[in-house]
Amino acid sequence: MRARYGVPLKVAATVAAVGAAGVAYAAGFEARSFRLRRVTVPVLQPGMRPLRVLQVSDIHMVSGQHKKQAWLQSLAGLRPDFVVNTGDNLSDTEGIPELLDALGPLMEFPGVYVFGSNDYYGPRLRNPGRYLLEKAQGRHGLNGNKPVVGAVHNRWEEMRDAFDAAGWLNLTNTRGRLKLNDVELAFTGLDDPHIKRDRYEQVAGGPEPDADFSMAVVHAPYLRSLEAFTADGYPLILAGHTHGGQLCVPFYGALVTNCDLDTDRVKGLSAHEANGHRAYLHVSAGCGTNRYTPVRFACPPEATLLTLTPRS
Repeated sequence: MRARYGVPLKVAATVAAVGAAGVAYAAGFEARSFRLRRVTVPVLQPGMRPLRVLQVSDIHMVSGQHKKQAWLQSLAGLRPDFVVNTGDNLSDTEGIPELLDALGPLMEFPGVYVFGSNDYYGPRLRNPGRYLLEKAQGRHGLNGNKPVVGAVHNRWEEMRDAFDAAGWLNLTNTRGRLKLNDVELAFTGLDDPHIKRDRYEQVAGGPEPDADFSMAVVHAPYLRSLEAFTADGYPLILAGHTHGGQLCVPFYGALVTNCDLDTDRVKGLSAHEANGHRAYLHVSAGCGTNRYTPVRFACPPEATLLTLTPRS
């Protein structure tokens, strides 16, 4: 019996050890290995000065995440011209005080925000394999799935009021403007398409002609939102939601995006075309995870400093 089963048992033990090491790395190191990416996007009108935009997304704050808090606070040292928060700030119904403490230094700068589903609702324990199944079936979030029953509601109004008090613009299915010295910026935002709260008909019409620059903001980069923004002529769209795939395959990339966006554009800067128009799309991989799946693999947590420059 030893001769027959000795090798397979060794192989099984090795595989188990490698798997355990991978989980330990994904949860113990990479999920806390915060990075700053820098991206240059040539979208401004000729002659405009460059603008530095800090995008934070998918923070998924949980009480006790002190390293994440300190890292977010440190981003204020970048001195951005303005901040864009693309949602999913919470993964803990009691996490709002620590979230606001983490974002406090950034709220000293002009900013805009949209919310994601995890801002409105508390986290749920979910089998990660369902993301692959839903991808295969073409179902994502409430887009094709049954409505969620018995969801825990966050006190998101408290977070909204704090952002508003700091002067950040709430872009929930609406438009807003920021004045930065001699530059007039216009923004158009949507509520989260992942839970069907987007209402593009309320903001349709394209960039504002009397602004120096107009851009679009949404949490989840569903194709219907990207198509609408691009067809209307927005030169830049910022989004989050995907976590960059969260659990990626080295040298291959993401397996899922948790929406209908293709995996080639799961994070970073890419392009989108619709109705003869072309827009830059930047999707942040975010800096957090759902509290029930606190792991990342081949996809470290991030924020992005985008430098907007004049187009050629």
